[in-house]
Amino acid sequence: MEAEHGTVPPSIPAVLEAARLEDLRERLDGFDIVHCHGEFFHAVLMGERRRHSLTTIHWRVDELDRKLFFARFPDLPVAAISAAQEDGIPMSNRAGIVHHGIERDRYAFSPKPEGYLAFVGRMTDQKRPDRAIRVARAAARPIRLAGTVDVGNPLYFDREVRPLLSETAVYVGPLGDRDKGTLLAGAEALLFPIDWPEPFGLVMIEAMACGTPVIAWRRGSVPEIVEDGVTGFIVESEEEAVAALRRIGSIDRAGVRRRFEERFTADRMAEGYLALYSRMLGC
Repeated sequence: MEAEHGTVPPSIPAVLEAARLEDLRERLDGFDIVHCHGEFFHAVLMGERRRHSLTTIHWRVDELDRKLFFARFPDLPVAAISAAQEDGIPMSNRAGIVHHGIERDRYAFSPKPEGYLAFVGRMTDQKRPDRAIRVARAAARPIRLAGTVDVGNPLYFDREVRPLLSETAVYVGPLGDRDKGTLLAGAEALLFPIDWPEPFGLVMIEAMACGTPVIAWRRGSVPEIVEDGVTGFIVESEEEAVAALRRIGSIDRAGVRRRFEERFTADRMAEGYLALYSRMLGC
């Protein structure tokens, strides 16, 4: 879009969404199930066809916007991406749970890490990169941090993260998929020190695809994704995270990759959604 028109106003995404919804309206009768990953407006468009639709929400569902949304559209089937997320979805909207998955070969298995820790995520107080740096420092490990500065909290990075950076705590900025895979594959562990009700946490399974164990805080979906002592450790404090790093060598990286293949591939995710579609259609 910007390559053709230059800098565009912030209203453009909403315009493009409206255009795609019009495309859908014109073809609505041609589908058995319409699976939406949008925010809100598709629920209006579906009308009487709402029961033959499925909505996946990729954000937390416990805030006021979603509560108002669910209250107005109690007949909209919603597929949760974790049991933790489903807890915030009204019973009338619950269609089932399907964990995310990624392509089996998207990231390569790495049996031998390179001796550093990794953090990948938005630079925000929800993801807590500052906490990751403190854990790495206390464990005497170098850490590499990747991710965007969060547009919703732009001062957080300068105030809480930048002062902690050093030769052993390096911010590498946003990474493309290939570079992210390289970073995760070389890491001794991924630190996932979240401070919010994480609805899924895709980077956890991306690390597991590389064989890299995850040390994650017990919030949101974490207990569903990380198998304590098998694919990483679940902790509740910086001190527990440091202690977990002392045991990180007990985690079998090949076993981490194996559990990824068993639980979090795109094929497994597709099978989960197909099962929901069949149930909704009475097949």
